[in-house]
Amino acid sequence: MLKALRLESSGVPIYVQLREQILRHLGGGLLAPGEQMPTMREVAVALKVDLNTVRHAYDELERLGAITLVRGRGSFVAKPPPAMGARAQQAQTDSLAKQVLATAATMGIDPLAVADRIKTLAKQKE
Repeated sequence: MLKALRLESSGVPIYVQLREQILRHLGGGLLAPGEQMPTMREVAVALKVDLNTVRHAYDELERLGAITLVRGRGSFVAKPPPAMGARAQQAQTDSLAKQVLATAATMGIDPLAVADRIKTLAKQKE
């Protein structure tokens, strides 16, 4: 995974680029639940960025529930959460959709194009 990370000079903060790329790798199955992530220091050295920038990205990933940080042991891909009720799932879906819409708007991307792409990717995964 470390070799697949790339930074762009697009104006998007580095920690956001890292967070999004790692989320894509997790969603794409490049890292399995329970698998150890590269250390923050390894990522910082490989990308030639400040350690605190990588820490910020990892903290965001932990807050999102994508990874688990274990003091003294490292970072691990989080195990999938247990199934939730229909109402809670709808609330989470709405929240995620609003986040995607906001991100698309800040990047100048048509939200309908994003929706179409999500449908295509979801069908490919099935």
